[in-house]
Amino acid sequence: MELKILITGKNDNVASDLLEHLKADTEYNVVRCAPLKSDLFDALLDESPEVVIICLGDETSETITPFDMLKNGTHKGNCITIVIANEKDEKLFLRYTKLDRAYLLSRPVSYDALYEKLLSIEEEVVKEREKNKSKVREFINERPEKEYKRKHILVVDDDTDQLLNIREQLKEFYDVTLVRSGDDAFKFLKKKIPDLILLDYLMPEKDGSDVAKELREIEEYADIPIVFLTGMTERNAILDILAELKPQGFIIKPAKKSELVAKIIDVLG
Repeated sequence: MELKILITGKNDNVASDLLEHLKADTEYNVVRCAPLKSDLFDALLDESPEVVIICLGDETSETITPFDMLKNGTHKGNCITIVIANEKDEKLFLRYTKLDRAYLLSRPVSYDALYEKLLSIEEEVVKEREKNKSKVREFINERPEKEYKRKHILVVDDDTDQLLNIREQLKEFYDVTLVRSGDDAFKFLKKKIPDLILLDYLMPEKDGSDVAKELREIEEYADIPIVFLTGMTERNAILDILAELKPQGFIIKPAKKSELVAKIIDVLG
């Protein structure tokens, strides 16, 4: 089996050495990303790693915060986290992290200890996969006369916190996919057509109105319902877009759960 490992953290020297050692010594799939909330968010969505290794260096309480993304930022649940740090940074991490669990490895790095731990993680992952394959599961159809399919909502917003908040609000009722730009939205649309798009009006490079116009010009996407997410200062501009592109409406940010769900029900039923 090949573990997928994501390396991140401020300590560039340790992270670079670790990347070099893992690629030379193992067959694991190893990638690296910057220790920023937005970069971690994208990496977790794109890579779905089984293990994340954080290389700490000269940290503050603010630089520890982005790693809380590992608690709920993946599609497949929490990944296993290994933290490499000196005594000072380790204490700071333990004080400010919101992670439920992490393995700690002191510097200088003992690669024997690290490889031993990765091997045990690999064995656990394989065991869990095999257990899930063979597990007997019972299905009871509680609504045999009524077929129900969860609607799929695509949320497009460059604000990572906003994306995670909307997913938390909607996940009880809908399948939710999050992307951070118009270009990422079109990449996703090539794979799957959602039932509705929640589209941030103001984004860098390609804003919501540009994305909406492009959607309406492509026959395959022209009929997808669009609801804009907008701040109060953009409301007048949104009204002009409503007249021009005829989306299904707009929601003022930050939206309450009841407002989001009510609008989606209004559009989709």
